[in-house]
Amino acid sequence: MRNGDDGFQRFAVIDAELVELAKGIRVLSSLSWPSQVQQRFLEAWRLGRACLPAITYPRPSFADRIARLRELKKDLDRAHPVARFLDDTVQSYITVCRLLENAGSPRMTIYSTELYGRPGDSLAGGKVHNIDAARHFLDIAGQYNKGHQLTEGDYCLPAALIQSEMRERLGEVFTGHEISVLVDPDMVSKAAAGATRIRLRDATCFSEFELEQLLQHEAFVHSLTAINGRSQVNLKSMGLGAPRTTATQEGLATFAELVTGSIDISRLERIALRIVAIDMALNGGDFLDVFRFLLESGQTESESFNSAMRVFRGAPLTGGSAFTKDTVYLHGLMEVHTFFRWCLQHGKLELCRMLFAGRATIGDVIRLEEWFHSGFILPPLYLPLWMTRGNALSAYLAFSVFANRIRINELDEGYTFDSVSEMGI
Repeated sequence: MRNGDDGFQRFAVIDAELVELAKGIRVLSSLSWPSQVQQRFLEAWRLGRACLPAITYPRPSFADRIARLRELKKDLDRAHPVARFLDDTVQSYITVCRLLENAGSPRMTIYSTELYGRPGDSLAGGKVHNIDAARHFLDIAGQYNKGHQLTEGDYCLPAALIQSEMRERLGEVFTGHEISVLVDPDMVSKAAAGATRIRLRDATCFSEFELEQLLQHEAFVHSLTAINGRSQVNLKSMGLGAPRTTATQEGLATFAELVTGSIDISRLERIALRIVAIDMALNGGDFLDVFRFLLESGQTESESFNSAMRVFRGAPLTGGSAFTKDTVYLHGLMEVHTFFRWCLQHGKLELCRMLFAGRATIGDVIRLEEWFHSGFILPPLYLPLWMTRGNALSAYLAFSVFANRIRINELDEGYTFDSVSEMGI
């Protein structure tokens, strides 16, 4: 399709209107809890008088916006890859609007699982599920922590120091854009990133690992893909944080931590605990049940509250419902890792670079490959440093692909004390 074609003009009009309609639709900020709720809850908890927090949400009507979004869908033929990308993104925002209209109601879970899935969903290949992966990482973390337990105070870097370090490092990648780093006293999560700013939670401890995790995850994936998407000429909607791209976004960001060696076992443990906590909530556990579970699993009171709150954002606190977004971290990581390995085996590593051209899913990139090659979709303006080092990435992936052929369970019999001594280990 050439730029002068009527079809291109139709896509351009729909894309522009979609970007306009998406403005002001904010999922996490709409579902966030007042910062003082934590203080009141923990004070009552320590006195033995804890009860479910009382949370109310604004429940605006999105009827007009949904109607306009549905009108856009009428002009999109999903047989065309660009039309399908637009249609999926439009539908994603319709679902988000429905979720926000039902905040505080059990019905929000229907829309949450449509957007983010459930802990029981299968991973690539269909043989294992998110909850299986979560329990695997919890088992490994438990074995590690038996001999290497560190407390939060062992590595306590204040937000202001993290802010200073991040500002210095951002210029290594973003040579033509400036991203502000702010310390926010009202944040619930430790960090959040957009195209123009990164926010850090005040009055909390960060570890040395977390500094690098924030750079690789928030700055060099989330901020980077938002900037690259906004820089697109023909498909500006690639700059939107459409919830349907969340799994790939979080998977790519967590993969960045993995491939740069900045992830640690504590980080994997936190991610896994949230998935198990979501499963507990969906199966009837209330906020107090989930909080106790996280506390008994080794999290501090503050982190247990924050993790439980993430599970119940927008959901009734009495059990049976949950905000399931945190299931996407492990699911996305496994999907992205598998995709990178597949690209290596099929000589298509350029597809991996296309994931950074904006906010898109793995399926989008595969379907839109021709449109990247034609120049309709621009290559990424920025890439994280690890993605520019193709030789190192290829070596990592090649080792990963081959190492998967070795079955650990089959080594148990040969890895006795005597056999290891004979090998000179």
